[in-house]
Amino acid sequence: MTVPLLSHVSTRSVDPADRIDFWEEYNRQALVGLTCSSYSPDGLLATQSNFRLGGLRLAEITGNEHVIERNPRTCQELPKDSVFVSLLTHGQAVFFHEGGCLTVKAGDLVLYDTRRSYLFGFPSAMRQLLVDIPREVFAERCASGDVSAPLLFGRGSATGGAMVSAIKSLLADWATGRGNGDSVQTEATVLDLVRALTAPRLGDESALPAMSSRLAMAQDYIDRHLSDPRLSAERVAEAIGVSARHLSRVFQQSGVSPARHILDQRLAKAREQLADPSSRHLTVAEIAHRWGFPSQAHFTRVFRGRFGQTPGETRRLA
Repeated sequence: MTVPLLSHVSTRSVDPADRIDFWEEYNRQALVGLTCSSYSPDGLLATQSNFRLGGLRLAEITGNEHVIERNPRTCQELPKDSVFVSLLTHGQAVFFHEGGCLTVKAGDLVLYDTRRSYLFGFPSAMRQLLVDIPREVFAERCASGDVSAPLLFGRGSATGGAMVSAIKSLLADWATGRGNGDSVQTEATVLDLVRALTAPRLGDESALPAMSSRLAMAQDYIDRHLSDPRLSAERVAEAIGVSARHLSRVFQQSGVSPARHILDQRLAKAREQLADPSSRHLTVAEIAHRWGFPSQAHFTRVFRGRFGQTPGETRRLA
């Protein structure tokens, strides 16, 4: 898939004395007006890639310890009418706002209004995936309520955690070119998951994920638990908050059953590892165990049925 990259910059190629000004000017044009401070002796070392995701923008940001702020004056002089969805994938952060402070850890999602002041501080190396949702799009497709204070997601609810993880997987795949290539469908799924997360917190208790979003949640959960021999359709259904029967309906759009999808993914991962020279030290039995197969005999039988050759033959040919 060709990723629709809009721009990419790094402060490493900029004179250390000019890095802050460079970063602020780039963000003003590409994302949002802000001020930045860095307390590292190396100065600000940061990169940012901006992608088009349907009618949305996705930014992938990495950096060392630094602070960004959007204060009342900046909000007035550099207006921005969006809702940001920020998913911290590495590091930790604090998010100060007019009502208090949030502690953010890797895996958490923060949703906030760019018309309101905030300060985002990162005390160590960080990586962030950020979706810029225009306000009119958010009101129409996510929630009509006002985001008067930032919302933190990712803890306290298994289903909420599954939705946040699915969003992370979709965004990371898109940024790295591993996505399905359908920007309209990916945008719709991301917006639907954001709606299912935020609408109940903003007064709409009826919001539930659509079938496509349930499928994304289920596939993400399976990907993260492939090595667990206890992984089953029942466990997947429980993790995403549906019955096993409903999960079967969710998977109808993919053309395979949940159990078949689990088996196919395990076989694909095992085959990939068998062909990887760096995994030569692992026996076939160890690879089978690593990807959740109950025995080497069972693994060899289903592997040959799927690929027409044994695991050992696959390794020799590779």
